[in-house]
Amino acid sequence: MMASSDVDTREGTLFSDQNPSEMDALCPSPPGPTRPQRLYERIGGREGTSFCQTLIHLLKGNIGTGLLGLPLAVKNAGLVLGPISLLCIGVIAIHCMTVLVKCSHYLSIKVNRASLTYGEAMQYGMENVSWLRRHSQWGKVTVNVFLIITQLGFCCVYFVFLSDNIKQVVEAANTTSFNCHMNYTNQTQVLVPSFDSRLYMLCFLPAVVLLVFVPDLKYLAPLSLVANILMTASLVLIYFYSLTNISYPIDLPKVGRLKDYPLFFGTAIFAFEGIGVVLPLENKMNRPQSFIPVLYLGMGIVTFLYITLGTIGYLCFGDTIGGSITLNLPNCWTYQGVKLLYCFGIFITFALQFYVPAEILIPPVLARVSVRWERPVDMLLRTVLVLFTCALAILIPELDLVISLVGSVSSSFLALIFPPILQILTFHTEGLSPLVTIKNAAISLIGLIGFITGTYIAIEKIIERNGLKSTEAFSSFMVQ
Repeated sequence: MMASSDVDTREGTLFSDQNPSEMDALCPSPPGPTRPQRLYERIGGREGTSFCQTLIHLLKGNIGTGLLGLPLAVKNAGLVLGPISLLCIGVIAIHCMTVLVKCSHYLSIKVNRASLTYGEAMQYGMENVSWLRRHSQWGKVTVNVFLIITQLGFCCVYFVFLSDNIKQVVEAANTTSFNCHMNYTNQTQVLVPSFDSRLYMLCFLPAVVLLVFVPDLKYLAPLSLVANILMTASLVLIYFYSLTNISYPIDLPKVGRLKDYPLFFGTAIFAFEGIGVVLPLENKMNRPQSFIPVLYLGMGIVTFLYITLGTIGYLCFGDTIGGSITLNLPNCWTYQGVKLLYCFGIFITFALQFYVPAEILIPPVLARVSVRWERPVDMLLRTVLVLFTCALAILIPELDLVISLVGSVSSSFLALIFPPILQILTFHTEGLSPLVTIKNAAISLIGLIGFITGTYIAIEKIIERNGLKSTEAFSSFMVQ
């Protein structure tokens, strides 16, 4: 999955008034009057983003590795239950995004601010409740912590995705041909085994470290555009192959095992966790009052892509589907090229996802060092953060389980649990109807149950797979 407010480079903290988003670098905010003055209109000066530009950014912020893992998610839920569940989660996620935008509108007018970040919205929402007012800063801190966990989790997923796909391309390089016929095997046919995928992660590490040293994301904007085009072309080819290679008769379970459903939830909510880019995009629009139609159109397209690729991918590859559908593509130059192109896009996207936690965590440290040491300390901290994400990926080199774990742990809070709570906090003095309160409680409860069960099952599966690998490695050593 590719998800999310300006930060002072000297005094930014976890408590700062503005938190960063990759949109700030690639799509700077236009100048203009405060929100109450402009009545959601950009007047004078440089215009903000248009309807179409915002739509493109919204699509970009929601389509990534999570999409490629949805066929396995559908397998975990079942051929019928999976698509229905994806639709339901999509509707709930879009509703929560809408709630967040409306709460931000209300609170920004109330505090006379041009725009608010997710964390600030939670802070000012808590200030609406007298007994929470003293602790309102913790609302922003909590949201920021989950944003950091989510973004660093995305970076871990990217390490695993890159290593798994490049490993497959390398191992099949000697026999890659122009024959793209379906072989109905679990993965690309491996003919020249190479080293462990974790060693591939270490090989990528220097390149990723150099990538995050780029001082301003605007320098990566051209590469980001190229990456988006390449990833779009790759998705078209993946759709084409999956549609044209569905095997008949279809004999797949309509409903999956109950124990596997939490893994479906984690993967699905990981894919839908684009709520971090919603407010930055809305704040940068030329006509922010038009953002809700953009949100409905963009997320409608995203939900359609998620349901169709998840279903078609499962129909095509059945029970052999991998953690990413790219791992099932045939051993031919066309689809090996698809893997390489998508890997390039994910590599560039790493810098965008890394920007958010780096700009929250690093500025407070730089504010305590002399100007002379700012640059070396900045580079050191960026290196440490990348090493941290790589180390986590090495510890859990299972793409499907990492995606499900990240989705269950952090995305469930940001996408499902926090927005309904924020609506209650924001409008409780306006007389919320009992039905709205019950609806919000139900959505947050769904998110909480998904968090608990998804996290538990993902960790259990990780331990189980690591145990099997250790046993296999020991048996192989004894045989030698």
